[in-house]
Amino acid sequence: MNELIDTFANRLKCAIRRKNIKPIELSKKTGISKTNISCYMSGKYEAKQDGIKLLSDALKVDPVWLMGYDVPMEKKEVEIVGTKTKQYYMCPVYAQISARQPNWAEENIEGRIPIDINLMNIVNPEEYFFLRVNGESMNKVVKNGAFALIHKQDTVENGEIAVVLVNSFDATINKFTKQENLIILEPQSEDTSFKLQVYDKNNSIKILGKYVGKMEISK
Repeated sequence: MNELIDTFANRLKCAIRRKNIKPIELSKKTGISKTNISCYMSGKYEAKQDGIKLLSDALKVDPVWLMGYDVPMEKKEVEIVGTKTKQYYMCPVYAQISARQPNWAEENIEGRIPIDINLMNIVNPEEYFFLRVNGESMNKVVKNGAFALIHKQDTVENGEIAVVLVNSFDATINKFTKQENLIILEPQSEDTSFKLQVYDKNNSIKILGKYVGKMEISK
């Protein structure tokens, strides 16, 4: 996985400077308001996927580079490797959840991470998202601070790891098992103090997706 080494704001300012283009010209090329471009450059907030594509196209830089990753600056969205293509999808990252106890945060996108859809055998990339794990109860599988890649689906098999919404507002990532009228969420941790969470028919349980992989960014 590529290491994140810089910020979107710094990369955008760098590209504007190197390409010798003024923000107002960039605004005209992209259709993005000059106010928004100024906010991007100041780091007030980052562009979403559509905006990143517009900016990278106008500046002729790689959108993955623009997001701050250690890849070449010049645009190279698709690389031919033998008879296969290598293509990145900017997968959304949602706000932190707790891997200790259910603790669902607002579903606001906090950034995007590039994934190679061919390498990951992904057919419909829009069905995937990342969640940043906060806690140690799943550290045998995905460590605290890492990004868990989730496929959106509402059912999983017993023994699979799932993101589960509990009682309509709490979410957790755990090993999932259903036994008759019970739902069992089991931590996968080297810390034995983490215990099973058992829910019966009086609890509202909804599966949000299945864990399919992870990204751990080196510091």
